[in-house]
Amino acid sequence: MVTTAGEGGRRGDRANMDYASYKDALLRKRGEILSTGGGVKPLPATIEVNSRQGDLADQASGNNEVHIQLKLKKTDAKILQAIEEALYRMEKGTYGICRDCGEEIAPARLNAIPWTRVCITCKEKQNS
Repeated sequence: MVTTAGEGGRRGDRANMDYASYKDALLRKRGEILSTGGGVKPLPATIEVNSRQGDLADQASGNNEVHIQLKLKKTDAKILQAIEEALYRMEKGTYGICRDCGEEIAPARLNAIPWTRVCITCKEKQNS
């Protein structure tokens, strides 16, 4: 298990960072997503048949549900990829370092989103 920033990395608070709890959180979230089939119900096999039945409101509602389920699957896929990348960064010794500015990511942010790639300052810049 990695317990420091790695060779040539920063040592500050990272030397005391509790990688085990972050790794547990990452593995738990990955297991959650995988065990629920991506976190959403499978798409109904009768979408085409249902779209021909009912009034326009029923059809719109059914189409909206399918759209939401597809968006959720896409979001879960992105989170799974970010989790795998975070686990890889742990192995490399770069976990907890912002991808954009190179500064340490605050433990509070890592506790909230252990798969994050960027610090809160860089995230806010991305969103503005």
